[in-house]
Amino acid sequence: MAAPVPALPLSLPQRDRLAILAGLGGATALAWVYLVVLAAGMDAMPLPHETAHEMANEMLRVRAWTPTEFALMFLMWAVMMVGMMVPSAAPTVLIYAAVARKALREGTPVAPTAVFVSGYVAMWTVFSLGATLAQLALDRAALLSPMMVATSPALGGALLVAAGVYQLTPFKESCLRHCRAPAAFIAKHWRPGTAGAWRMGVEHGAYCLGCCWILMGLLFLGGVMNLLWIAAITVFVLLEKVLPLGAAGGRIAGAAMIAVGGIALLQGAEW
Repeated sequence: MAAPVPALPLSLPQRDRLAILAGLGGATALAWVYLVVLAAGMDAMPLPHETAHEMANEMLRVRAWTPTEFALMFLMWAVMMVGMMVPSAAPTVLIYAAVARKALREGTPVAPTAVFVSGYVAMWTVFSLGATLAQLALDRAALLSPMMVATSPALGGALLVAAGVYQLTPFKESCLRHCRAPAAFIAKHWRPGTAGAWRMGVEHGAYCLGCCWILMGLLFLGGVMNLLWIAAITVFVLLEKVLPLGAAGGRIAGAAMIAVGGIALLQGAEW
């Protein structure tokens, strides 16, 4: 049974709030710097005079991924998830920090906020491994270009329809409800100690993963290293979690995804 949490809501001094936001913002900024540098390096690579699909097939025939390439791709996904998902966790992190500060004042210190954040990031790191394996499978099936964009209109349409349908499911709604109510999440899932804080971070990450995992699949539609596409999905995730009408907007977006994806599947539209 979870230990009782101090009464909510709690206040956090402006100095502490700014320090935490600066830490989260710094981690996010570093992740985006890494992605920008990586994308710039990919754009600078000379490409042979052949179509992306032909190039993907040629690469598939020549060699498979090496362990080093797999590790670098996994690192790319893990860093990308930090840049995309840490901003949307800020409200919950601030509430955890307020609880930790109050507990410290009362003589019952709890784990630092960084422990909670590390648990959250750990969940998205596990997802990054799954995303890397999915990319490997798509690459072996010659369904991705060397720039990591889906080469099949059917795949693009299917990704959109799947994402849209998932936006309308009760499971998505349940996970989003937890993400949109950080105070209620902390009160319900509170656990003492370092292990408890880390587990809370993992659980919060699990709810966020339940909200957003299929949206990350859309990266294969617009390009895994398309910075504008990454930013668009990041903003969508953030607004869905924090805006008063975010949940309703997510359902409207889901219906639009189904419509556009369905048209792509029926007409063989190119993405």
